[in-house]
Parts: sequence; structure tokens; C-alpha cells
Amino acid sequence: MSVSRRGVVKGGAAGALSIALAGSLDTIFQTSASAAGKGEAYGYGPLVPDPKGVLDLPEGFSYKTLSAEGDVISGSVRVPGKHDGTATFTGSRKDTVRLVRNHEQTASGVKPVADARLVYDPAAFGGTTTLEVDREANLVKQEISLAGTATNCAGGVTPWGTWLTCEETEGFGAQTKSHGWVFEVDPTGKRTQPVPITGMGRFAHEAVAINPKTLEAYLTEDAGGPFGLFYRFRPRAHRGQYGAYLEGGRLEAMYSRDLPDLSLAQTPGEEFRVKWVKVPDPSAATTSIRKQFEDGKVTRSQKLEGAWWGRGKAYFVASYSSKEDGAAADHAGQVWTYDPKTDRIRLELIFKPGGRFDGPDNITVSPYGGGVILAEDGDGEQYLVGTTRKGEPFAFGRNAFNDSEFTGVTFSPDGRTLYANRQTPGLTFAITGPWNQVRA
Repeated sequence: MSVSRRGVVKGGAAGALSIALAGSLDTIFQTSASAAGKGEAYGYGPLVPDPKGVLDLPEGFSYKTLSAEGDVISGSVRVPGKHDGTATFTGSRKDTVRLVRNHEQTASGVKPVADARLVYDPAAFGGTTTLEVDREANLVKQEISLAGTATNCAGGVTPWGTWLTCEETEGFGAQTKSHGWVFEVDPTGKRTQPVPITGMGRFAHEAVAINPKTLEAYLTEDAGGPFGLFYRFRPRAHRGQYGAYLEGGRLEAMYSRDLPDLSLAQTPGEEFRVKWVKVPDPSAATTSIRKQFEDGKVTRSQKLEGAWWGRGKAYFVASYSSKEDGAAADHAGQVWTYDPKTDRIRLELIFKPGGRFDGPDNITVSPYGGGVILAEDGDGEQYLVGTTRKGEPFAFGRNAFNDSEFTGVTFSPDGRTLYANRQTPGLTFAITGPWNQVRA
């Protein structure tokens, strides 16, 4: 039975119980309006309504806001909008942290203004900003660190301390250069060049997770007609340093004989052996990469989204799947891991339609409780969703301002602060609190 995200199930409670590992009906359908009077079975307890109407968090947690869309950086240079994928790095001093943040703008919005050496395509409105904050998460400075890219959605951190920013597009009408690439951004600003990493392919990129031992990169694609793929890039370079991926390599797509569509997996703990198939033309000069394969020769998924490397595995997310859209089965979100030691993928978490949470997008591995933090991009209310090491999900934060998605979840290097963005109007949160008190 198809039900609305948090609506009442007609004809009984069976649909509500379909959410995997989510606890009781009270937990599944509990919204922030009722959270003050009920406890959470897992996590950090009920959400406390924010008197400012911005961000609801559990008791003991607090937030600061920084770098809002439209803020003046210097002169006529302003902070672009549509804040998205973000990562943190050690700052210029031991007590500061740098954030590199994407902006998912394509051909409109507050245009990033930067020196010509940082601009790829003057017609594009995407790019990245780099922020530096002190130990208390106060903004010290910020600057445009890449401009002229388009639809910068998510990305990934390299083992050598740079940010890979991914374009979620294959082009737009006003472009002066091709789009659909990955670019590397140096948080220090010293080495960044607006040069696409062509070996990683041209497609609607979402995110990338990198194995620090092999430098292999795992990439997600958010596309339809047909659905997107999960990729592996095996670089020629053997040393990790800025520009290493520009040396090229081999791009491959994932295939499991037992799983042509990721949505067919419905039970957490299911595992599937996979192999990797070489991409004929990574540049997609005449044909989109996902169209270079026949159905049944690769494993597809609707709405592949966030990716993060942690605990020796690549975590990746499928935001939702709908049979009405041509998928093999319905779900409201999946979290997978890929283990390079066994060449297996494992379904870690699934949300079934009708439950409390839906539409997981950006992901980060939490240093507390053994779980992850997910940024929702679903229907209605938007949550930051935590999970325990056993896969039980809980509400960690709620967008009390509007229904815009959360993006860019990432912890500071010391684990004291969780950074997250509200995409529209663009705003970055710095969240602190009693992290060690998670109910795992």
C-alpha cells in the first residue's frame, strides 16, 4: 500500500510497520510537534522546539549559524546560494577549521565571483566557498574557492586533504565548456585549478568516497532514463597528492548478477557479490555513460546520492525508489556499504514508504555510537537522521524554518562540531553538544 510520508495508513497499521529497524508506531509517526512530550528509543532524546523557529535539536545541543546566502564576503562578492556537500579540514592554525562547501547553482542565483584563475566556465553559477572558523565555530574568514562550475552537489574528501566537488549535470543551455565533471579544491587555496578530472567520467555526479589505501574512488550517479550507476575509478597514480587523479585511470560500473536494481533488496543485512565492468567511453562524447550499457549488464538504482568512506568501507545512499517511475521495487531510502576486501555490497538500512523518515541524501560516518548521520531531502518536514551501530534511526535535528533539504553533514576533524547546511535559503549550521551520550 502506498501511503503519504507521515500520513495515517488506511485500513490498518501494516504499512507503518514496513519501515525497517525504526521501532514502535509512536516512534515512526512521531513528529517534532509531539517530540517534547515523548522520548526517543535511540539517539539523544526528543527534539526541543527552537524558540527562533530555525533548527530543533535534542536537549543539551546548540547551534550557531554562519555564512548565509547573500552575505558580503568583500566588496561586491557575496556568498552564493544552494549550499550543498561540505567537508572539513585542519585550518591555518591548530585551533581553526576550514570548510569547503559546494553550491548547487547552475545558471542563476548569487554568482560566485573569483579571480580568473579559479573560473572554469564564465556562464556557470556553481562553485565552492572555503570558510575558516575558530574552535568555537565562529567565522574567521571566507572566500570563493572555485567558480564557473555547475550544479555542485556533493563530493568527497581525498586522503591527502583536498575536496573533490562533483557536478550533477551533463550540461545546460548557456555553457561555454562541457559539464558533468569532478574538480579538485585545495582548502588552502594555493593549488586549486579549474581543471576537470576527466578520468572520473562525465555524468550527473553526486558524491565520491575514496579508499585511502588504494586511492580507488567510488562515485554515485543521480540520473534517469535509464537510472544511474555506482562507479569505481582506479587511478594510474600510486602516490596521493593534489592532481593525482588528473593522470587518468580506469572507470568501471558495478554489476551484481543477483541484483539488477538496488531497490530489489528490502531486508537489512542482505549481501551481494559484485564485479566491475569497464566503461567504454568515460568522456560520454556521444552517449551518456549509463546508456552505454544494456539493462542486465550493470546494476542500476534510482536516485543514488551521498557517499562517504568510513570503517574500511564505502557508504553510499539511494534516496528513494518508485515502481511508478520504472524501478523494480519501492522504498523511501537505502544505505549501502561496499567492502573492497570481499567485493560485496551490504544493505545496512532501508526506509519503507509511509514511515517517519524518507529521502536520505548526504551522509557522513559518525565518530559516536558507530552509526551515520543522514541529511534528508524528502517530503514534508526535513530531518537530520542519526543511526546507531545496530542501524536504528533517530531524529537528531529538524528544519523548523521551512521544508528545504539538509545537506553537507560533516564533523570537524576533532569530532566536537557537526556542520550541516540548509540548502534554501543557504545557511550553514555548527552544532555542538553531548555527543558521547548517544543511546546506542
